[in-house]
Amino acid sequence: MSVIQQAQLAKEASIRLAALPTEAKNKAIHAMADAIKKNKSRILKGNAKDVEEAKKSKLKDALIKRLILNEEKINAMMDELNDVAGLDDPVGKILSVMELDKDLALYKVSCPIGVIGAIFESRPDAAPQISSLCLKSGNAVILKGGSEARNSNKILVETLSKAAENAGIPKGSIQLIETREEVREMLKMDKYIDLIIPRGSNKFVKYIQDNTRIAVLGHSEGICHVYIDKDADLEKAVGISLDAKCQYPAVCNAMETMLVHKDIGEKFLPIIIKKFLENNVELRLDNKSLSMLNKSMKSIMKSKNIKKATEKDWGTEYNDLILSIKIVNDADEAVNHINKYGSKHTDAIVTENKEAADKFMNFVDSSSVMWNASTRFADGYRYGKGAEVGISTAKIHARGPVGLGGLVIYKYKLIGNGHVVKDYIGKGARRFIHKKKFLPSEEIF
Repeated sequence: MSVIQQAQLAKEASIRLAALPTEAKNKAIHAMADAIKKNKSRILKGNAKDVEEAKKSKLKDALIKRLILNEEKINAMMDELNDVAGLDDPVGKILSVMELDKDLALYKVSCPIGVIGAIFESRPDAAPQISSLCLKSGNAVILKGGSEARNSNKILVETLSKAAENAGIPKGSIQLIETREEVREMLKMDKYIDLIIPRGSNKFVKYIQDNTRIAVLGHSEGICHVYIDKDADLEKAVGISLDAKCQYPAVCNAMETMLVHKDIGEKFLPIIIKKFLENNVELRLDNKSLSMLNKSMKSIMKSKNIKKATEKDWGTEYNDLILSIKIVNDADEAVNHINKYGSKHTDAIVTENKEAADKFMNFVDSSSVMWNASTRFADGYRYGKGAEVGISTAKIHARGPVGLGGLVIYKYKLIGNGHVVKDYIGKGARRFIHKKKFLPSEEIF
């Protein structure tokens, strides 16, 4: 089937999906979870082949780690699917009601976007996350995974789409394309595809934006920061910093730069640097932090994992056990550094000073800002969204981890009783009431 045929089929499916009742969508998502369980050995076999080929091609270890599927990740996929099924349906929610005149009411109602083109990186577990969120929100989806996960993605999408169709979901609701040429073709399908969600490098996302008329939602890089303020609890600072960098360094919400207030540098740096070196983190330090370290840890300075930072480091997403460290004079300098070099993804402050925390959280221009918590919390599942199609750093209708709420838009429904515009024009015209009607809180989406 050609890409245009896939896009046409997806468009047809999206129209039917938009009107499906919640129960039908939930049934299909549970069926998708069951299908992954039944096909576990086949999925893992295909993934093992991808991993073997990735190692032969000398793919970076951090990317191979993202590629690998195991029993734990399979179970996590199933849990996330079942969690999405348990979430409130975002479609058909009445957002507002305005009485324009007697018996003339304007309703603002949530509705699906339509057809989503989702292009994601080496993580094959993104396929069920994106598929379930699109299905629950009434959208059809065309998926394109990384070439390094070709076998995993093919088996997963085949498993998911077959299970959904057997459960009554329209054919074409979940589809896969596999080549770069097919991506180029998809980018021309603005007649059929309503939104592109790319997940990848800054260069890749820029390419998508420059080569399509379709709306694009997503983020390019995850240059995340943790700022250790002078009033930080150092025990908290150590725990948060290690988690943000070392818990899973290959993801977009991992810390790439740590900023440290000058007043605590000499006390904190020896503690945290020792911990980082124990965890095999390569450190790239600015002149001030090198000077502070040289005073208290001269023996450590000989470590091959301690290097001098360059200007390039401040704007680099490593996705690896590499961290840049900079000393700053105060919270203002930390905020300015983040807004200059960051990617508007996720940034955190560690402090016991509420005034400093408020300043940081109000002035850092990122989709997620955190106080005394790891940047690794910036995730759709952890935010209670079930899963995410990606993290948006754009300033449009969806920002941060994009779950169900970011996959719906709205339409206006006007209900009258023979009303015509001419009655509201000219001498003796009727006047609009324009009275807002308030709904019970549980009906507000």
